[in-house]
Amino acid sequence: MPYILFTLILFALILSPSLWVKWTLKRHAADRPDLPGTGGELALHLIEEGGLAGVTVERTDQGSHYDPTTKTVRLEARFYDEKSISAVAVATHEVGHAVQDHFDYQPLKARHKLIRHTAWAHRAAQVTLYAAPFAGLAGRHPGFSLLVLLAGVLFMGIPVLIHLATLPVEMDASFRRALPVLEQGGYLDQADLPAARSVLRAAALTYIAAALISMVNLLRWLRVIP
Repeated sequence: MPYILFTLILFALILSPSLWVKWTLKRHAADRPDLPGTGGELALHLIEEGGLAGVTVERTDQGSHYDPTTKTVRLEARFYDEKSISAVAVATHEVGHAVQDHFDYQPLKARHKLIRHTAWAHRAAQVTLYAAPFAGLAGRHPGFSLLVLLAGVLFMGIPVLIHLATLPVEMDASFRRALPVLEQGGYLDQADLPAARSVLRAAALTYIAAALISMVNLLRWLRVIP
């Protein structure tokens, strides 16, 4: 019983950020015909207004993000094509990353390098976790399984640690770059700004929430090895 309770609590702690992010984005996704444009249109407008030469905007099915390698703001269709508080705020957040890049914001560059150089960690985690149950048999000692499992856990934790360490980059994009634009640019009414702040906070936590979800697999693998 204590193990089951611990597992449930751990699941709740891991899943709650992701559930909150999804709930916040959905809560403010209602169609708003009164807004002057879609998220994609606003992103293009802000890029032009900010003189961000060479930055483009496109739809994606891989999650909204800014790619500094190709200087591309990528928005999910629900944010690119729709008029909603969520669409406007997410689009402005991602353009905030483009502004960071334009002004050579070093924490953004450091985060991009970290993610690029540790992309192997997710694959390594999968391989080691799958191999863990057989490691003890191959080495004829259950300790080998535990060592391999520990390695998988460490690999799995790398993306989470990176996103936690670079959370200031996301907060900067939301509250130092995007929020002042929405407040001062007249793109939203004053009454809509509290909702926009909630969405910007969710946008800043999206990567951490996604990384934490990968940790759910850990609980499943912990049950494989006694």
